[in-house]
Amino acid sequence: MANTIQNRYDFVLLFDVKDGNPNGDPDAGNLPRIDPETGNGLVTDVCIKRKVRNYVQLVKNDTNGFEIFIKEKAILNNFIAQAHDKEEVKSKEKGEKTEAARQYMCKRFYDVRTFGAVMAVGMNAGQVRGPVQLTFSRSVDQIVPLEHTITRMAVTTEAEAEKQSGDNRTMGRKFTVPYALYRCHGFVSASLAGQTGFSEGDLNLFWDALTNMFEHDHSAARGQMATRGLIVFKHDSALGSAPSHVLFDRIKVNRVGNADKPAREFSDYVVTMDENPVQGVVIEKKV
Repeated sequence: MANTIQNRYDFVLLFDVKDGNPNGDPDAGNLPRIDPETGNGLVTDVCIKRKVRNYVQLVKNDTNGFEIFIKEKAILNNFIAQAHDKEEVKSKEKGEKTEAARQYMCKRFYDVRTFGAVMAVGMNAGQVRGPVQLTFSRSVDQIVPLEHTITRMAVTTEAEAEKQSGDNRTMGRKFTVPYALYRCHGFVSASLAGQTGFSEGDLNLFWDALTNMFEHDHSAARGQMATRGLIVFKHDSALGSAPSHVLFDRIKVNRVGNADKPAREFSDYVVTMDENPVQGVVIEKKV
């Protein structure tokens, strides 16, 4: 497609949490995710993609071309069936229907043409490998998840009230990270963008989402979360001009002041970047 991106991008995303749970693990009682060998906190790529999807849905309000495929209470096979009901798909020969449905899904859903999707169930719209991929986010320092007991001055059932003789208290648990700064690495492939139709406008919307997604995702569980840095490396070609790991190594995050004291603010860190030019790469600071 004529408007698809023509350049490869790599990027570093920095975000923090204060007195909140950035990404609870349901298999561990919703404790903050942690690397058991190092003690560093983790946030999954799926968690960040969810926040991007939510931001796009909020900003674009499901307008044409910006609907979200993976969203709350969605029945995915219904969307795939709707693709096969479109005239541009129905008119195709049997062997071409899946590809036509795949192209329709990419046009309709922002997250399909951005992150990709497996749509090979039901009526089959194939599989899309998205141009935008993210790593797990990892905290710069070790974290110490805290467990808090909380009380609700009410019960759910009459039986609970009778058991407590009318005291009507419900005890629960809440988990938080006092403070942590997380680092995520990401990649944008121009060659895969050409297959899904991922455009310059889509890319700019993605940068906006990474910058502002936490501003519209506040909850009691997540405490204070904010994007603290977004550094983008733009290559002058589709294949790229430097290895991504070499570019990522140019961004350093270090403690300032007393490193023996636990970090509790973003100001406890300093972010530095080697700004010496890299041939074929432009460095853009979005935040």
